[in-house]
Amino acid sequence: MDKRDFAFDKVNFILLAVGMVIVIIGFLLMTGPGSSDTVYEPDIFSARRIKVAPIVCLFGFVSMIYAVMRKPKETGVRSQESGDRRQESGDRRQESGDKE
Repeated sequence: MDKRDFAFDKVNFILLAVGMVIVIIGFLLMTGPGSSDTVYEPDIFSARRIKVAPIVCLFGFVSMIYAVMRKPKETGVRSQESGDRRQESGDRRQESGDKE
């Protein structure tokens, strides 16, 4: 399969993986002991679980959206091929103009 058939390049996949790791870290920050009917755990309302972890998750989701929306940069091979195609189409137009 040709490399130009993919919508993402290597950098997109790396950014997507980093975003997923950040989201997982955010969810891990939210974990902790829970309260039950017999025992009240005040840590359920800690700043880490209420403020920090959701912000970390949000940052991870935003970075994943950026990874999906980011356009891959043109490589030398791609730009050379597109230049060749433009040259061929220009040659065809010139030939058709000569025949008229």
